[in-house]
Amino acid sequence: MSNAPLMPMATAVWLVENTTLTFKQIANFCKLHEVEIQGIADGEVAKGIKAYNPIISGQLSRDEIELSSKDENRPLQIKGNDIEISYSEKKIKKYIPLSKRQDKPDSALWILKQHNILKDSQIAKLVGITKNSVSAIRNKSYWNYNNLNPKDPVALNLFTQKELMDAIEKAERRIKREKKEKEKQKNSSSIST
Repeated sequence: MSNAPLMPMATAVWLVENTTLTFKQIANFCKLHEVEIQGIADGEVAKGIKAYNPIISGQLSRDEIELSSKDENRPLQIKGNDIEISYSEKKIKKYIPLSKRQDKPDSALWILKQHNILKDSQIAKLVGITKNSVSAIRNKSYWNYNNLNPKDPVALNLFTQKELMDAIEKAERRIKREKKEKEKQKNSSSIST
């Protein structure tokens, strides 16, 4: 990882406006040239750039700035270990255009034909339709069943292949668990007789 702060120009603007650090210290910290920092201070460079507070973002501490303000030869030290940019797999519902919404029942039919081990609730969650609609499609009682054409939902970009594989693995685990429970019940009933 680079030792430069996130958004170096915006960070430099904040440091110029809010600290008594020298131009050299700010330039070294932000990996910019001293002339650029001088230009920021004069208002000639970075016009319109919103200042970015490195303290709030966790790149610098107030103590670090104060120590460097007192000693002109002391460089600012970025808190590299504390900065953690993570990718969270939190699912955000994305907007699905009207033209693709009509493909949802087609996608549910495709999943029912290709992966019939999935529960109706899993299919409903993946495709984004109601459980009742999936049940109706499975039972061929859906109001528009005769006009449905199975379409691959991954190709339609309704969800990812990974999400489909995760759902299939979950269904396979459920089936194994149910088989084990049936075997236990069968064994316990044969022992009791």
